[in-house]
Amino acid sequence: MEKLPNDLRIAELKKRKQEVLEGGGSERIAKQHAKGKLTARERIEHLLDAGSFQELESYILSRFDQKEKIHGDGVITGFGTIDNRLIYVYAQDFTVYGGTMSEMQSRKICRMMDLAFENKAPVIHIIDSGGARIQEGIVSLAGYAGIFLRTTRLSGLVPQISLIMGPCAGGAAYSPAATDFIIMTRKKSFMFLTGPDVVKSVTGEVIDAENLGGSETHLMKSGLAHLAGNTDEEVLQLCRKVFSYFPNHALEKAVVVPTEDAPDRMEESLNSMVPDDPSEPYSMHAVIDKIVDKESFLELQADFAPNCIIGLARFNGKGVGIVAQEPAKIAGVMDIDSSDKIARFVRTCDCYNLPIVTLVDCPGFLPGIYQEHHGVIRHGAKVLYAYSESTVPKITVIIRKAYGGAYIVLGSKMMGTDITFAWPSAEVAVMGPEGATKILFRKQIDEAENPEAEHDRLVDEYRKKFLNPYISAEAGYIDDIIEPKETRLKIIAALSGIRFKKIERDLKKHGNMPV
Repeated sequence: MEKLPNDLRIAELKKRKQEVLEGGGSERIAKQHAKGKLTARERIEHLLDAGSFQELESYILSRFDQKEKIHGDGVITGFGTIDNRLIYVYAQDFTVYGGTMSEMQSRKICRMMDLAFENKAPVIHIIDSGGARIQEGIVSLAGYAGIFLRTTRLSGLVPQISLIMGPCAGGAAYSPAATDFIIMTRKKSFMFLTGPDVVKSVTGEVIDAENLGGSETHLMKSGLAHLAGNTDEEVLQLCRKVFSYFPNHALEKAVVVPTEDAPDRMEESLNSMVPDDPSEPYSMHAVIDKIVDKESFLELQADFAPNCIIGLARFNGKGVGIVAQEPAKIAGVMDIDSSDKIARFVRTCDCYNLPIVTLVDCPGFLPGIYQEHHGVIRHGAKVLYAYSESTVPKITVIIRKAYGGAYIVLGSKMMGTDITFAWPSAEVAVMGPEGATKILFRKQIDEAENPEAEHDRLVDEYRKKFLNPYISAEAGYIDDIIEPKETRLKIIAALSGIRFKKIERDLKKHGNMPV
């Protein structure tokens, strides 16, 4: 065969590269844009630093007989940088066979994830797919299995963030559920195992895709999603923001971001933040905002189990995980959902060396038949397991109530917390004064001339005698009782004092967490 001149070879290369860039073609791209969605390539461009993306295996074609064969086979894979930090990424291309999973698509994704594993680099999963490519049968299903295996292999080694930017149905939903964070696009994305039609045919229940598995469902009811954006651009920006708090892998320390917020800043308003009436709520969000670096708090799963708060923040530029209770939401009690929410977050922070700061104001676990029958004991045990297992620096500040089991599981000193502070308003006890008084002085109250007045007197006496932080401090369970306004200063100093903490893990495979 006669050799082609170099200029013809280059022309052929440019032609093929252009075909790669066009994906499913202009008509399908227009349909994607008409839905208010970016294309897979546009998403990668918005996510990564400009000009940093290096694509892998862009010329791959499906091996199955199809009328139309398109380069890339419905997914774009490669690596680039976010804030000059290496990441690996794949983005399913809905303009090519609806982004459906195929043999070659899964092969591309798996190779990319193998490279991420070998280079200890984070992985961003951008999902927009109609599911398995049915015509490929078992081959398509096997492809999912290969991705699941690698998602698990990477878990705890490198941060993984899933961006659900379109459909994610059936078996495809398992992989994002196994990653560290899920961010969805409102009104344009959904996740479920079985769609509305199957639900109707099997159960008779009628529901649409949005209410079955849309962003609001997973933000408020299932707790599967951590954040959501109104547009693709917002989702991609949120991804960059979440990533900014984490190191590249489990062997690195948390990222430090320069800040102009003074480490010794005092907030006088904190001294009067907690009401005199112990039953009166206040905003824990306000407490958090006043002690962390200004505008650094990023709350996660805000609408799921809102009686507890989790999120990422910085103290003097250093990334931390925040765990707290919200007294304005059912008094900040612990329950099944809040237990799951806290336990998973604590383990995530521990994986990637983020210190954990716990702010405690919790009257205990929510009583009730539903809670008991649905395993609140098991779910609560997840929290104590997560805190006990974690090896990162841990600081606890008892703001007000720390009663019973809630005191124990929420970063108590005997559970391995390094440094424990308390505000003067702290109440550490087996239970609240009302319950304790009824148990301890039932006969005395019943026999009193005025039982109600006697009950109130004994409650007040119990509160003054036992519900103060000094008893716990005298026993060594609290390191220091601080003025609330000093909280930021004290936490930053404590983080500095335990920054070299290192605990070697046991030689066992892993513990048996009560999942």
